Amino acid sequence: MFFIGKVHRGILAACLAVAAGLLIWGASHTAAVAVQEQPVKGVNLPVIMYHSILPYNTSRSKYIVSPKTLENDLVYLQQQHFTTVTMQDVIAYVKDGTELPEKPILITFDDGYYNNYVYAYPLFKKYNMKMMLSPIVHFSELFSEKDGGHKTYSHATWDQLSEMQQSGVVEIENHTYNLHSQKGRLGAKKLKTENTQEYQVMLRKDLQKAQSMIKEHVGVDMNVFVYPFGAVSPEALPVIRSLGFEATLTCEAKMNVLTHSENCLIGLGRFLRPPGESSAAYFSRIMK
Repeated sequence: MFFIGKVHRGILAACLAVAAGLLIWGASHTAAVAVQEQPVKGVNLPVIMYHSILPYNTSRSKYIVSPKTLENDLVYLQQQHFTTVTMQDVIAYVKDGTELPEKPILITFDDGYYNNYVYAYPLFKKYNMKMMLSPIVHFSELFSEKDGGHKTYSHATWDQLSEMQQSGVVEIENHTYNLHSQKGRLGAKKLKTENTQEYQVMLRKDLQKAQSMIKEHVGVDMNVFVYPFGAVSPEALPVIRSLGFEATLTCEAKMNVLTHSENCLIGLGRFLRPPGESSAAYFSRIMK
């Protein structure tokens, strides 16, 4: 009886040890699966798109915003604890893990109008905020030679672009040399009548010219491409990558989520800032 009791107790102890081991394994396995199944967290990056900044909008264009509206936007963003960042900040986060502020936001200006220099640039200096400016290089070239200084239609000159870039407030990026038409070709989009090789030769020539002219006159090696009109052709991406561009911006209205995958830098979306809407209403709408 004593022997049998010892055997029974031994068997019971062994069973309990096995059960405990199974419980420990199950708990650790469940925890491991939970970690594996946890979605990759990213950083939300809203990108705002402005064009012309003028105190009047007689044409009622959706691309013209008043200096007062812009200033209200900047004040609102600061009150909501957003911090403006540059694309270099964004690229450094994605590629190198460099930290971003808690609520980053990127503010962009397309085309490089002279009125951006007159109205937007001083406001960004006033509030110690940053902006990205993407000039149509051909027009900066033209207005650097003659007929500059018109707030309604002139574009920023080489000297004005250089001043803004050197201030540390403004980041200059590529918006093509002269692919900004809606007649015939839409922006940098491929024509139906041209083959891939013809298109890529054309695009490479234009973008390289923009790169070299900005480098010569402004001293900047641009590494971000901003699609005119947001007109994207898949055949453009190999050219863009081969020229050393690390990110592209479109006009698609969407919130961006930054991870540490470089693919998230391609096709970043932007929200157009139209006139006639309060800062609170506009930002509340797009941040949903």
